[in-house]
Amino acid sequence: MTAAAQPLSDECEQTFDAAPGLATATATSPRRSVVVYAMNYAPETAGVGKYTGEIAEYLAAEGMDVTVVTTPPHYPGWSVQAGYRNRYSSGIEGRIKVLRSPLLLRRKMRGIWRLLAPLSFALTSAPLVFWQILRHRPVTVFCVEPTLFAAPAAQLAAKLVGARTVLHVHDMEVDAAFAVGHLSSKTWLKRLGHAFERSVLGRFDQLVAISNRMAEGLALKDVQAAKVSVVRNWVDLAQFHPMEDVSPYRAELGFGHEDFVVLYSGSIGAKQGLNVLLDAAERLKDERRIHFVISGEGPQKPELEARYGHLENLRFLAFQPYSRLNAFLNMPDLHVLPQDRSAADLTLPSKLGGMLASGKPVLVTADEGTELAQFVGSAVYLTPPNDPENLAACVFRAMSERDAWQPQFQTVLVQNLSKRPAIIAIKQLIDGGNP
Repeated sequence: MTAAAQPLSDECEQTFDAAPGLATATATSPRRSVVVYAMNYAPETAGVGKYTGEIAEYLAAEGMDVTVVTTPPHYPGWSVQAGYRNRYSSGIEGRIKVLRSPLLLRRKMRGIWRLLAPLSFALTSAPLVFWQILRHRPVTVFCVEPTLFAAPAAQLAAKLVGARTVLHVHDMEVDAAFAVGHLSSKTWLKRLGHAFERSVLGRFDQLVAISNRMAEGLALKDVQAAKVSVVRNWVDLAQFHPMEDVSPYRAELGFGHEDFVVLYSGSIGAKQGLNVLLDAAERLKDERRIHFVISGEGPQKPELEARYGHLENLRFLAFQPYSRLNAFLNMPDLHVLPQDRSAADLTLPSKLGGMLASGKPVLVTADEGTELAQFVGSAVYLTPPNDPENLAACVFRAMSERDAWQPQFQTVLVQNLSKRPAIIAIKQLIDGGNP
């Protein structure tokens, strides 16, 4: 297993983001082709789609001929975004040809629906990706998990044209589906899912995991260790950074200097364990200075609003515009990253990078010994998952220590999540080399 290169300075990060293709834009070598196959893609700004979009844009900026087969943007609300329709479409987005295929969607993506949505994408997109691979004869087919269900069609077409196959693993989706209760009662389905997973994973030429524990999990599924590299999800330090002035969101949301604002911003689903955070908010309802803000979308949001909406110290918001996200992440006095214990080490939450980059204190719920706990170390407040009483006590402690907060440990930590070395490592793996 290999790791990404050492992070560069903020100055280098800003130069890279301002002109990502300067290094090779004038290269005279023939354009190499790559097909990106992913259920989630830009303009989704949360989760996997954001990273896959940035990878595709970087490959195009580096002179590669990039074709993307994906869906209409729909995550995390499981509803197609405005300006798109849930049907087949194609077009040029920047320097990239993007083909979109429909999938089954509904607001309450639970139980069997969590299986049907990716399966429907696998079925509707299979003819598209198969033809694009045969037509373009790419050097590499770059697949993204989730969803693994779509991979066999791409693997077959890649074999026919002699292309390498690379899988970017963001989520151990089969394990996660059963761990958080979506399909926990269907043991026969679990056995079938794991058998399919082992078969498909073993046929990739290269796998990229976003955490060491995820790489270890792949090894348990009989994937050769030599095939697996670890490249953590990154944060754009030119986009996300501490603000010198007070965030305008404080005034816009009616918060004064004496208010202590606790923020969760991200997807709202089973893995996040947000009910524990909101149980903590209920325990702190009489602390008039403490306010909780939940910003995001997801299948559990309506239930949480119905159950906790009566709390006067709690406010639900939609996702904020990406152009203002840095100001929003600079708004709170404390970020909270909750995670259900059953999802530990199945994924490493990508939202952590933005939280750390804001320079604000962060509270993480994770058990000692998990990779998340080991990664953040002493740079954050740490409480056990599924423990609202402990979480509430830690929020109160953070409020009492607000004036003494020193962000230097987080500053060092966030440099390990810098964008440039990570995305270059991904490209090197797509090219067939080592990061």
